[in-house]
Amino acid sequence: MDFRLLGTVSVDTRTGPLPLGPAKRRGLLAALLLSANIPVSIGRLTDSLWDGTPPPRARSVIQGHVSRLRALLTGADASAYGVELVTLGDAYVLRLPETLLDSQRFEELLMLAGRQSGPADTVRMLTEALSLWQGPALSGAFTGPPLQAAAHTLEESRLATVEQLARAYTSLGEHHRAAAVLRAEAVAYPMRESLAAALIKALYGAGRQSEALDWFHRTRRLLADELGIDPGHQLADAYALILRGGPLPDSPGRAPATGPSAPDTAPGTGTRPGTEGPAGPGPTAPDHQEPASPRPSGGVPGAPVSVAPHTRLPHPTDLLPRAPRGFHGRPTELAALTRAAAGEAPVCLVTGPAGVGKTALALQWAHHNPAAFPDGRLFADLRGFSEGGEPSPLDVLREFLLALGVAPRRVPDSVPAAAALFRSLTDRRRLLVILDNARDSATVRPLLPGGSDCVTLVTSRHRLEGLIASDAARPVPLDVLGPRDGTALLAGVLGEDRVLAEPVAAHRLAELCGGLPLALRVTAARLAGRPQWTLAALAAELADEQGRLAYLDVDDTGVSAALRLTVQHLPPDAVHQLARLGHHPGGHFDIHTSAALAATGPVPAAAALERLGAAHLVTETAPGRWVLHDLVRLYARDLDPAAGPEALARVLDHYIVAALAAADAAEPGGEPCFVLADGHHHTTAVPEFADRAAAMRWLAAEREDLALAAVAARAAGLHDRAWRIILLQWPQVVWRVRDNWAPLLELALDSARALEDPYAESRVLSLLGWVLTEEGRTAEAVALLERSPALARRAGDRLGEATALINLAVVQAGQGDVDTALEDCGRAVRLAREEGDRHIEMLALQHLARMLLTANRPEDALAAARTALDLGPEHEEAARRALLLAVSGEARLALGEKDEGLRLLDRAAGEAERAGYDEGAMGALEALLRVTGRPDHRRRYEEALRRLAAES
Repeated sequence: MDFRLLGTVSVDTRTGPLPLGPAKRRGLLAALLLSANIPVSIGRLTDSLWDGTPPPRARSVIQGHVSRLRALLTGADASAYGVELVTLGDAYVLRLPETLLDSQRFEELLMLAGRQSGPADTVRMLTEALSLWQGPALSGAFTGPPLQAAAHTLEESRLATVEQLARAYTSLGEHHRAAAVLRAEAVAYPMRESLAAALIKALYGAGRQSEALDWFHRTRRLLADELGIDPGHQLADAYALILRGGPLPDSPGRAPATGPSAPDTAPGTGTRPGTEGPAGPGPTAPDHQEPASPRPSGGVPGAPVSVAPHTRLPHPTDLLPRAPRGFHGRPTELAALTRAAAGEAPVCLVTGPAGVGKTALALQWAHHNPAAFPDGRLFADLRGFSEGGEPSPLDVLREFLLALGVAPRRVPDSVPAAAALFRSLTDRRRLLVILDNARDSATVRPLLPGGSDCVTLVTSRHRLEGLIASDAARPVPLDVLGPRDGTALLAGVLGEDRVLAEPVAAHRLAELCGGLPLALRVTAARLAGRPQWTLAALAAELADEQGRLAYLDVDDTGVSAALRLTVQHLPPDAVHQLARLGHHPGGHFDIHTSAALAATGPVPAAAALERLGAAHLVTETAPGRWVLHDLVRLYARDLDPAAGPEALARVLDHYIVAALAAADAAEPGGEPCFVLADGHHHTTAVPEFADRAAAMRWLAAEREDLALAAVAARAAGLHDRAWRIILLQWPQVVWRVRDNWAPLLELALDSARALEDPYAESRVLSLLGWVLTEEGRTAEAVALLERSPALARRAGDRLGEATALINLAVVQAGQGDVDTALEDCGRAVRLAREEGDRHIEMLALQHLARMLLTANRPEDALAAARTALDLGPEHEEAARRALLLAVSGEARLALGEKDEGLRLLDRAAGEAERAGYDEGAMGALEALLRVTGRPDHRRRYEEALRRLAAES
């Protein structure tokens, strides 16, 4: 038995890898293995398995994963290897011999390598150690911050080992081998200077000077472009070594010859061919310089810039406002601006929602790249989203022309003439032009400079796709800050001491502000002016959604004001849609949901969403799926608070109709759970499902939002909607029965009982009881299922009674009371037959056949299965057909008809596999393996098991 952390987190046994299942379970195992033989507390496991605030049921989730992991280890006979997973109070400890853990073997080999007397033995030990790595550490596991740090530490150890191996090869004079092991890592980690330096020396030692020099200059340019820094001493020393032609340290051979294969200096001059001037005195002034670039070389503040020769203005001008204070983070966006600015006459378009920090980003970049624009920097606030109105293009052009030295009397009176003069004056100049808060593309176009070395930065709350189409503007979208950067922004205003004194509250404040810099700055301003306030107290105030936006306003600055200026420029239909979206109970919405909320059709809803998306008020996270930022949602809700109850009822009824359509597509011929609720709102925008797969995908994608809708319905007293929305997910419940459905079904049961509706209560009890049965909570299941048939009879729901009897019979059979189970299941068959429902009759016969087989009555079981198969057409749901074929196959085997039995079982497994019904495939294949033991059956069984584990 082997436990692996160096690659995919896994457990290998003699029969293959254990099906560990989802990423969180692998993360749990990783956390326990990293502290092997040491207790790991629930708190530490929680930190390892969740980013930020864990869910309320985190402890239960961890306990469930521990239980499943313990069962897997028991099934693999782990105790025979000295492995056991033990509970110690509020902690868990995974006890195992350290020789079973690859990371421990890796460390042991490194220790042995350090004790070797000769490089050959060192190479052997290090090569064996690196062979333990099968990919990035902790792959396949969910890694919260502690596990991310552990993975980073392991990876650092691996890279250090690679460098140590290269040094050992160098000591043996095997420079080509050293270069081979270093090259792949240098490609993967291009800015790790120690790797690059080692590779450069290895290439040089192997006589490949040209490649070595090329790698140095490639790394130098990358460090300048991405980080704005010069090479460190390791790279500089490697470069100087090549220029001197000296011997490699620790190398048994002589210095490589500088022959014709790799000349890098012109003989006798100390300069590169094609260059002029003397060679520099070593690495601090290398002679291998790239041509001077007219663009900034780094996206990081303080990055060096190089300037190409050109004719400058006699008096460079600078209209930039002051640099933003407290600016934090945004390295990716700063680097993107630098890359975008490197093109010819580029227009960079910084877009994002109100308050996200677009202007601050543009000014931060501009202020830290002054040398790139020797002719000056121009700035204009176009006020596209202000209440005071926008300046005319002529006003902006006049200000620009005056700043460029044009006499007032010579400024043209028309926009076309002024724009032409501006383009003429900026030709062959190097200027930065910042056009802030642009509302549309037409306003921007006349303000673009004419010089090919000019850079224009445009910021806007709109996407300005017209500017992208007409002027090849390069978009640089700006999103909200993550919790870490948001907390750092607070610390920049309040001081690190105050934030470090309450780190949890600071993190919570960043979350409540939704990562929006404007909201964070307002929050910091409120706290800065009130040193007696605690961060936790303000976090508690912001947690109240009713007053959150009010707390995020200070003086004339605030989130509400910024959003209001964006919304006031929208057409009425888009404002109406936004106001209704504020009352959406879920996290995501599509065109159909939006149409239901706004009481419109799908076409107007799509048009409104497009306008809202262009204004960055909604965000499209996947094709056709949108979200609202939390603060935008609160603002939208306040646009029309009186519409809340009707909007909620409409979206609930939409979900009910959509889920009915999905259930009908997923289970053709199945009986609807119920009629629509009283006062149901008609909806025209219902998604269409081409087949079962599409319906199941919709149910899976909408599961969280359907649950939130049910919770909102119950909170609003709409119990008749709450239980319906939950129960209509039954195809997904049946398909993934062990996926923690019980809490949601218990909510449905509470709503059914609040209505005193025996029909609803019986239906919910029946499904909930079956789920509890599958979860192994048999006693609870029996208590619920025994009440369900009587409630159905009281409601006159004969088909509901049949379903309840089937589920009750399954539990009875599992408890060994097969006679009672056969009686109840037979009664369910008769009820379904009398009602003419072939679907439920087929379901009852399927379970009856299985019970008859358990009762050692194979002939009767075969007859029941045959009757069920005759009821269902060929397109009948594949999972049920697979189960019936499997029962028939087992019955044939029990009757001694081996060939026919194996044929039916193989057919059952095949149909289940094609339908993606892995549990059914495993059941049929398991029956086949008991008889044949064939390797291909075992392989298919293990594949189905792995798929099922991966989806759980």
